[in-house]
Amino acid sequence: MKRFLCSGALAALVLAPGQVSAAALELRELALNVNGTRYDSVLDGLPVPGTVGGGTISGSLDTATGLGTLRVQVSGAGVHTVIGFFDVDFVDGGTNTFFDETGGVSGAPGAGLSWEIDEPGFAFGDIFDHVSNSTAGNNLLTKTNDLPGPEDVSLALGWDFILALGETAFIDFIGTTTDPGGFRLAVVDPSQQAYYLRSTLRIEGGGQPPIPEPGTLLLVGAGAAAGVRRLRARRA
Repeated sequence: MKRFLCSGALAALVLAPGQVSAAALELRELALNVNGTRYDSVLDGLPVPGTVGGGTISGSLDTATGLGTLRVQVSGAGVHTVIGFFDVDFVDGGTNTFFDETGGVSGAPGAGLSWEIDEPGFAFGDIFDHVSNSTAGNNLLTKTNDLPGPEDVSLALGWDFILALGETAFIDFIGTTTDPGGFRLAVVDPSQQAYYLRSTLRIEGGGQPPIPEPGTLLLVGAGAAAGVRRLRARRA
């Protein structure tokens, strides 16, 4: 059974305070697909490289926690697809595990923005396959939350867009523990903490006025409790 969380439902997932101790936030895996070329942190290591599939990678993303902004800059006339995949976990070294979290989505996605929430593919999920097998103009993200209950949650956001000659696109993937509003995905832990992922697209150049980018978000770090990392098999 597939479950969809719409506007306002994310707030209902966060329990009343004072129930479970804080957990540390850890970025387990990060993947990018730029026009069919994939970068994956499990296979390729961290930090994020300078280029993926002709896209230039920059930003302030903390590769330990998934907090901050990861920017992909793409140029070249034609059809483009840029997807970001984030597998983050809340762990505290005690009874808090990586498979007790809930995925949520709220708000309405803008034109050209796709998304998916699923188990990251180490057990049964197919989100990583969808990220990996997408190509320019063929975004395979399903726009569904495929987790019926607590699980190991991963998130993906992806843009499809067309650039004219001389135009450049700036795609930001923004991770925060403060609800940013707008369209966003979330991983919600029983410790009452949440990780939010949203994305923006800005296109400049080509003799046209730039598409405005949403205002700067306040990014707040995760809790300081030490986490216990789990071992995962490397992807084939």
